Order: sequence, then structure tokens, then C-alpha cells
Amino acid sequence: MHKKYLLIFFGTLLFGFHLNAQDGFRFKNESDRRESVSFKLINNLIILPVEINGKELSFILDTGVNKTIIFNLTENDSIGLANTEKILLRGLGGGDAVEAILSRNNKFKIKDLISYNEAIYVILKDFFDLSSKMGTTIHGIIGYNLLRNFIVKINYKTKRIHFYNPNKYKLKKCRRCEILPMQFYVKKPYIDVEVQLDTIGNKLTKVKMLIDSGGSDAIWLFENSKKNIKTPKLFFNDILGEGLSGTIYGNRSRIPKLKIGKFEIEAPTVSFLDSISTKNARSLKERNGSIGGNILKRFKVWLDYRNNKIMLKKNASFKDDFNYNMSGLDVVYSGKQLVREKTLKNNVDAYNQSAERNNTISFVTNYTYKFKPSYKIKTVVPNSPASKAGLKENDVILKINGKSSYSFTLNEIFNKFQEKENKKMKITVKRNGEVITYEFRLRKRI
Repeated sequence: MHKKYLLIFFGTLLFGFHLNAQDGFRFKNESDRRESVSFKLINNLIILPVEINGKELSFILDTGVNKTIIFNLTENDSIGLANTEKILLRGLGGGDAVEAILSRNNKFKIKDLISYNEAIYVILKDFFDLSSKMGTTIHGIIGYNLLRNFIVKINYKTKRIHFYNPNKYKLKKCRRCEILPMQFYVKKPYIDVEVQLDTIGNKLTKVKMLIDSGGSDAIWLFENSKKNIKTPKLFFNDILGEGLSGTIYGNRSRIPKLKIGKFEIEAPTVSFLDSISTKNARSLKERNGSIGGNILKRFKVWLDYRNNKIMLKKNASFKDDFNYNMSGLDVVYSGKQLVREKTLKNNVDAYNQSAERNNTISFVTNYTYKFKPSYKIKTVVPNSPASKAGLKENDVILKINGKSSYSFTLNEIFNKFQEKENKKMKITVKRNGEVITYEFRLRKRI
């Protein structure tokens, strides 16, 4: 699965800013019992509308971060930041800390959930370019300070989040649910689960995992965080994502089983990360990895931060296969293109009588011009099917299996590369003004 744009893990932010007890989101009216918010689900990531100082922006809901971070602001997205100072942030990746601005006392609003004293960390350089990698504008990430004052129910199937007043709502007993204790470290939630690492025998290893809705992968495991956590024999090396401190590398593979309470998940994909990429994330020595969106989306999820509990109930996606990109192509959105579309209209005379009365049909051809999305290849994985076929980075994609690329969303293109092994792919691209068509078949590597 070569989708580095899907796996944005920000890791532990080493700069600390104390939040007062009165900070954080509240219901606009304290008597309210619930607020319901619709979200977009793109590549297993939850995208929420968040209003900051009167300006609506789009944020990823990320349980794996303890700060609200903005990394994509343009002149059109001015939110009037005040009380600012420069700081340094550090996260996953092997590089240096990055410059950011800390702004205090900002007003946040999500429908009737309001916070009047929010701190925002604005990264001065957009390292992630998530908007092009997800095909929609993404301004930042939000996590702990939104979730901590509510009981939160996430329904991945209906794409709705319910925020409940914890003074008026309690988790209900559910025979088909599993309630697990959460532990918090630097305001991030962890749970204990079990993984089967060896195909021989049924031995399970207990691991402590970050609950990370801001990562689209299924599981990350930190190599050597326990003696038997090592990359299996069948794997391929890949770029897994971009962190605040640089590129995150690891080995893609599978394990036989993940066990969360009574729920057993068969053959999930797993990424094994080395100690360099995860140096900052290993500040909690007991941590062994992360559970991401490709696991969480298989459940209804209740988060009760006040009482340190998570409740899970499997949904219709529970037994879905763990697919990944079998093409080797990393495709990104590359702006708008003007496209001429032809329409045929039935010719009607001045008396509104169609030519059909004379047993003939007459059509008038009209052309309209519309702006449509354009896509290009950012990276081609070496020795992948696409690489062997001859596709190259910066190729502009014109057609996929005979259909114009602009008729797809970026998410639909991702899904095409995951459909089934041996599926024939026919990609037409423009390279240096020349139109070329390549063919290859999707191939599994793990």
C-alpha cells in the first residue's frame, strides 16, 4: 500500500502548553444533551467543518494529537490570529524540529459546540500538502481539546459524530459491544490489545497501542519495542507517511490476527517502523504502535475521555478485506483543467413540436466548458507493476481504463488500484506534450 498521503501521524509534540480547566469545547447551551455533526470520510480519515474566528475550515479529527494544528492557510483563509509567538514542534520522522506560531484565545465553533479560548499551532511551511493528496482542501488537525469534554460516538457508516453531554449521558450496556479501558499519556489515548505475529501456532502478544483516527492505515508496530515484534519474511519497504520531523519509512506486511477484547480481526495489513522514524513517538516506552482508521472504521466507536473508556461495536465493514495499492502509483490532485463537454438536445420547433411527429429526430449539438479536476503521478514505486510498464513521476493522467480521469474523484482512483489482483489497468498520460498509453496488471506483494 503505497499511500504516504494517507498516513499522517504527528507523533508527540514536545512543546507543551498548559490548558486551563475552563478551556475546551462546550455546548452553547449547557442544558443541551447532544450535538450531531456530519463528516466526510476520505481514505479512512474523518474530515470535519470547524469554524475559527468566524471562518469555516476543514480539519482531520485525529485522536493521536494533543494540539490543534493548522498547516494550510492561504490569503482567502484569513482567521485573524492574535496573541502569537514562535515555537518549535517535533513529531514523527527523523528530521529536525519545525517552526510554528502559537496563537492563543481563538474562538472555535462546530455547530453548537463552542470554545472561546483555543490555542492553535500554525506550521509556517505546509510540509504535508494534504489537499492535493486527498483531493479536497484540508487546513489542519484537531483532537484532544475537542474530544475531552464529551462522550463521543463515531458512526463510520452513516458518517456522523454525536457529541453527548457527559452529565446527562452514560455509556449503555450492550451485549454485542466491548468496553475497554483507555490510558492517557501526554493527552493521547492508549489501549491494550493482542496481536498474533507468527503464522505457526496461535500465540498472542499483548501490545499497547495509540488509538489514532488520524492515520488511515490499519496497524503500525514499532520494531523491537518487544522482543518478538519484527518484520515478517514477506514484506516490502515503503514510505509510510510524512511526520512533522520528516519522512516516515517502514516495512509493509501482514500478521495473522489482531484481537481487541472479544473481537478478532483476521489478516490485517501492518507496517513495521524502525527506531529512527519513531524516535519521538517512543517517549512512552511501553508503547508498541498504533491502531488507525482502517481498523476503527470497522466499528461504531464511543470515546469517553472523562472516564477513560472506549466502547466498540462491529459494523457491516468488520470482515472487509485489508486491501492496499497494488499499482505502485502515488497519484495526487494537480489543480483544475478546463474541459469541453458535448451535449445533445432534441430539436423542437417554434410551436414546441418535436420532429418526432414526422418519424424523424433532430438533435442540436451544444458544447459547454467546465472546470474539472486534474491528476498527476507524484511517485512510482520501484519494481512495481506501474514502474515496469514505464509510467513516470509527473506524468499527467488523462484516462484510466478508457474513462477520462476527471470523471473520477481521487478516492475512486485509489479504490481502483486496490480492487483485485491481476486486474488489467490501462493508463493514458501526457508527458512533455506527448500522449502515451501504458498497460499493466495489479499485483500483490504481501
